[in-house]
Amino acid sequence: MSRRLSAQRGQNIPEDACCEEHREPPRLFCEDDQALLCGRCFRPEEHENHVVNGVREAADRYRKLFQGILNTLKEKLEVAKSILADEQERMVMIQGEEQDFKEMIESEYRIRFRLMVEEEMNVQSQQGCIFNPSMREDNQNQLMEFATELKEKSQETLRRLNDLGKENMNKLKESEVRLSEQICSLQRITAELEKKCGEYTLALLQNARYSVERSESLLLQCLEPAQITDLSLCQVTGMSGMLKVLQRAVTLDPNTAHPCLVLSEDRRSICLRNVQQDVPDGPGRFIFEATVLGVESFTSGRHYWEVDVEKATRWLLGISEDSGSGHSDLPTAARDKVLLIGSMMGTNYTFWVFPPLKRVSLRGEQMHKVGIFLDCKYGQLSFYDVTDRSLIYNFSSLTFRGAVRPIFSLCIPTGGTNSDSLSICCPHVASCDVTVSPQAFSA
Repeated sequence: MSRRLSAQRGQNIPEDACCEEHREPPRLFCEDDQALLCGRCFRPEEHENHVVNGVREAADRYRKLFQGILNTLKEKLEVAKSILADEQERMVMIQGEEQDFKEMIESEYRIRFRLMVEEEMNVQSQQGCIFNPSMREDNQNQLMEFATELKEKSQETLRRLNDLGKENMNKLKESEVRLSEQICSLQRITAELEKKCGEYTLALLQNARYSVERSESLLLQCLEPAQITDLSLCQVTGMSGMLKVLQRAVTLDPNTAHPCLVLSEDRRSICLRNVQQDVPDGPGRFIFEATVLGVESFTSGRHYWEVDVEKATRWLLGISEDSGSGHSDLPTAARDKVLLIGSMMGTNYTFWVFPPLKRVSLRGEQMHKVGIFLDCKYGQLSFYDVTDRSLIYNFSSLTFRGAVRPIFSLCIPTGGTNSDSLSICCPHVASCDVTVSPQAFSA
């Protein structure tokens, strides 16, 4: 047994090698013992129930096995490189996303404070506090307390965002290291197998099982990207009570409605139908998208409206600059819209914004109402989840070249039927009859 060609690792077996004991070339290969045998070395009682083949047959089988493993390793190597490139790209992206969310959080708290200050000044004027030093001082103290509370909430939200950003970055860096190591291992084993496939019979059979086992261990390693947490979980909770004061009774403009949209009699709801209606064509009518504009147009001031989206699976809400002429949804008009896009898949809701088009949130819950707040003076547009009273997204520093109008849109189905609908919610109270306390802003 000790004189057989056992093909030990680290030793190169020449193609003309012979059995040390019998000086004969090996003719057989035992799969179980991974041993090369000459005809005289082979003893049936020692290899009972073993798989024994001729060396050429065994070499051909391993060569085919190596080639199959090699092809799979090369595919896995390309996948690993692709995932690594994606992880490195995500590192750059999450830094940009974190900065966007930071600006959005700061902008939202500025909106809340500004609304509160302006409302408080109105209250003081109505109550004659300007001429009453005691009342004026009390209101100023109350306002300072509210400002401090807002600042603390803002800082806490930003701390959570910063911690989550660091956690995500650490996960991505760990993933980058792990994938880089896997790529090095795949490249090394791939090179070894390529060399192995080109070797002669005896050299190919050397360490054959070891090469297979080492390759298969690499194939069993999972290639997975890092699981990071969505930054949108750092929600800005609560809604300013002033929003209800600013809520407008928005109605829909039938002259802009796509032929697939059916408007309710009160012009507050739209329903999608698969058959287009016979409606007169006009310069402001949408012809490519199931969209309609609000009658109201805004050039100044602050405005808020709510939309019930519970019966829609995919919708678009936002504002559109009043084009004045030409079809409203021609491709060149895309730059004139600021949109929130909601899409429901199963029980999950995905939110996208435009411009630019990007995903901003994923929520595993049904959406009921969306609130839209527009501040023309400061160029801000905010979208809220009215149900859980939280911010979805806001735009700041927008520039309007003229009047803007609310825009509402549903998705035209590519096949089958669709009965999605949207409804504009009526204001609960008249703004002129309502005052707001500081506590309403932190609810």
